[in-house]
Amino acid sequence: MLTAEQIIAYQASSELLKDRIILITGAGDGIGKAAALACAEFGANVILAGRTVAKLEAVYDQIIAANGPEPVIYPVDLEGATPEDYDELAVNLDKQFGRLDGLLLNAGILGQRTPLSNYRQDVWDKVIQVNITAQFQMTQALMPILEKSKDASIIFTSSGVGRVGRAFWGAYAVSKFAIEGMMQTWASELDGLGAIRINAINPGGTRTTMRAQAFPAENPNELKTAEDIMPTYLYLLGPDSTGVNGQSINAQNR
Repeated sequence: MLTAEQIIAYQASSELLKDRIILITGAGDGIGKAAALACAEFGANVILAGRTVAKLEAVYDQIIAANGPEPVIYPVDLEGATPEDYDELAVNLDKQFGRLDGLLLNAGILGQRTPLSNYRQDVWDKVIQVNITAQFQMTQALMPILEKSKDASIIFTSSGVGRVGRAFWGAYAVSKFAIEGMMQTWASELDGLGAIRINAINPGGTRTTMRAQAFPAENPNELKTAEDIMPTYLYLLGPDSTGVNGQSINAQNR
């Protein structure tokens, strides 16, 4: 495994992800969009999963305009989707591709920034559903076709507030603690058994819509862009990270 500094500065070879099949949730905006464009640039066939079809279509158009491999759009609402919906996704991907080489679970919601004692139950339920339960259900459903890959990588999205709790981060922080625990548990269960590795990325402070919601007074120009942090994602999705399992990795130094 590379050092933390080497991962952040990782330079991908031009065909790093050639012919790989990679599904990305939240692919219509922010980090998910940047990851989809980067994966396509380096040769991957990308499945664009997300809630807003118009945004997914815009990313599709950008990939085609850049002469990338034709992506697939797969609308999914993590709040309302059922285990049966994820099973159907797995069946469709298996029929079309026969395997899955990468799964980037990027989608998530912020919820309220308020003390836990004031937290609304409906918002709590929504955040836990989208940020942890849906991630579990999708990963579980897709595991059989990930097992068909010779080198599969699953990436969960963590956060600094999922490692050390901070006031007023509510269900979001709790969900990210759960993501860290699920990643470690699943990685331990799969360690040495096959070709699947599972890790988490903490993007850090990045210029996204969610970050602006969480820190409305912050100057976004002082933050790294989603494109700036792509080296970490490319490293974990590509073959150079084979054998790296159960790690929670920072995408930037700050």
